Amino acid sequence: MAANDVKAAGKVSEADDHDRLATMRSRFTMALSAYSESREDELDDLRFMAGSPDNQWQWPADVLATRGSVQGQTINARPCLTINKLPQHVRQVTNEQRQNRPTGKVIPADDKADVAVAEIFDGMVRHIEYISDADVAYDTACDNQVTYGEGYIRILTEYCREDSFDQDLKIGRVRNAFSVYMDPTIQDPCGSDAKWCFLTEDLTRDEYERMFPDASPISSMMSQGVGDQSLSQWLTEDTVRIAEYFYYEHKSATLNLYPDNVTAIDGTPQDKQLKAMFGKPLRTRIVDRKQVKWLKTNGFEVLEEQTWAGKWIPVIRVVGNEWEVDGQLYVSGLVRNAKDAQRMYNYWVSQEAEMLALAPKAPFIGYGGQFEGYENQWKTANTTNWPYLEVNPDVTDGAGSVLPLPQRAAPPLAQTGLIQAKMGASDDIKATTGQYDSSLGAQSNERSGKAILAREKQGDTGTYHYVDNLSRAIRHVTRQLVDMIPKIYDTERVARIVGLDGEVGMVKINPQQPEPVKSIVDQMGVVMEKVYNLSVGVYDVCVTTGPGYMTKRQEALDAMSMLLQSNPELWKVAGDLFIKNMDWPGAQEMAKRFAKIIDPKVMEGDDQSPEMQMAKQQIEAMTQHMQQMEGMLKRVQQSMEAQQLDIKRFDSEVKAYDAETKRISAVQASMSEEQIHDIVMGTIHAAIDTGDLVSGMPNRSQLEQNEFGEAPEAPPQMGQPPMEQPPQPEMMGQGQ
Repeated sequence: MAANDVKAAGKVSEADDHDRLATMRSRFTMALSAYSESREDELDDLRFMAGSPDNQWQWPADVLATRGSVQGQTINARPCLTINKLPQHVRQVTNEQRQNRPTGKVIPADDKADVAVAEIFDGMVRHIEYISDADVAYDTACDNQVTYGEGYIRILTEYCREDSFDQDLKIGRVRNAFSVYMDPTIQDPCGSDAKWCFLTEDLTRDEYERMFPDASPISSMMSQGVGDQSLSQWLTEDTVRIAEYFYYEHKSATLNLYPDNVTAIDGTPQDKQLKAMFGKPLRTRIVDRKQVKWLKTNGFEVLEEQTWAGKWIPVIRVVGNEWEVDGQLYVSGLVRNAKDAQRMYNYWVSQEAEMLALAPKAPFIGYGGQFEGYENQWKTANTTNWPYLEVNPDVTDGAGSVLPLPQRAAPPLAQTGLIQAKMGASDDIKATTGQYDSSLGAQSNERSGKAILAREKQGDTGTYHYVDNLSRAIRHVTRQLVDMIPKIYDTERVARIVGLDGEVGMVKINPQQPEPVKSIVDQMGVVMEKVYNLSVGVYDVCVTTGPGYMTKRQEALDAMSMLLQSNPELWKVAGDLFIKNMDWPGAQEMAKRFAKIIDPKVMEGDDQSPEMQMAKQQIEAMTQHMQQMEGMLKRVQQSMEAQQLDIKRFDSEVKAYDAETKRISAVQASMSEEQIHDIVMGTIHAAIDTGDLVSGMPNRSQLEQNEFGEAPEAPPQMGQPPMEQPPQPEMMGQGQ
């Protein structure tokens, strides 16, 4: 067993240690006595189940002695055939369990528990089962349970790596159920109420000394164990028995009740805070606080010891049939009641083979004198393949008629009573195991699929208690894992989970946060990630039994295939789901692409919860607000573009005005002051009348015509004036 997440137990005084070991040895002796009679029968069941023609374990030793088939004697030996039909009946139950494996499901049990956290528990339990090869542990326990009546599953803790203090939970296999000695006073079939339990293991002396170099030498143990009969089962010539010993340590404490139904153990820091807040507690009572202890011992001294973090002993019992008769516990499996029927079947098969083997061969019958001269051929007719056999025609009457040829007598047949006895023994095996022809795959009168399934279910009813007991054990395994997970994952870390479909995910765990689920959102309100606290709330476990995910997936694929064949229009609404359930490379990518061509209305969810409706309203309001903002931005952009155009047009008009001014300056030298004054005044009056100052300016041709005394004409329009007020004549004169 690996180290646990809690500290090793403190030092124990020598006297207390001696008393603890004495109690341990007395409990082990009590378990040996309680299980001895039943386990002798269980061991015989196991040997009988493993019987074969080579070991002849299905034949009683006294019968073998009388038939002369022991110790290599073959002279005058009678046949002792073994036609073992029991493995088929046992596998019928165990393989049904493998096809419809029970699975634990975590459910919230109080108002502080959360459904999302329960799903995280489910994923972590599946991860533990995956890394532990838990299916092997479950199948081994089921095989032992069905064969001889009891199997066991255990829970371990192991460090993740050599350089880490993080631990993982594991589900361990117990191959030899006879190495487990559980408290025989238990009432629960899974052993959840066991007060103590042993798991024994035999080590070679060399291995023992390597693993425990500081332990007492074997010689000193033997010398100190003289006269102590309780140590006799711990030592043999070549091995040392090591036992893992789980037990409860009880401590009394006072539980205080405060307002708001708050409780605390007296003397703890929490209790001191509550007393400071509320004063004297409302009520008090004495409680028994149990703590699971573990130690490894050789029967003489404690080799290792620790405190187990869980509240149950981590050994789970899987029982078949259980009785308590006169205070003695008896368990059995499927083989127990079928042993006599199997023995009778072996006996009648052997008797039939013996009778047919010892029966004389069928002779040839003929008249005297017919074989004269051919005696050698007829004597060896049963051993030599003669191409032909000749006879003498013997004429006995005066009419000259020939006697008939020799004929072989009818061969010996098995007695009808023997055949019926063998068939009766075969039917007895079916009756004692609760399985009949239809359950074993034999053809019957049923033709429809429903009728065949109904007949098979009738056979399953006779053995359903085995699967039901295994379901209870797996529920207790899951319950212990749910209790242990918050104690093992007691630091902030990232844990691995496995979904129903086998997909692997990672979740963040923070045992310090007060709420069970904390959502981390961004500025837009989108959930980025979630952090879980597995220690908040109470959770329980239920069990579901049925096909595994891959079997359900294949059934779903077959059903959808039939629907799509009958109605091809369904491809438009469910084609992506059909492709998603297929198991070939690229199916998931193809399903994603196919989903893009489906009507978006079909892909929308149908969640009409108040939270979802409120979220939809918020999304719609945010969408409208964003549309308004987009409209405002568009209008601002258009206004800025208009201003840019006005600025460019103003610049072009200024440049045109400047060019006209320069042209006027170029012709000033050849004009008189009065002519220039008349042209400027005319231009100003025209600009005032038209509102276009720049277009009212004279061009070069007008200036040239005015040189000859002609009246100036208004120049063509060039654009809007760059200024609101026209230039004053005084300013023009100054520019001149």
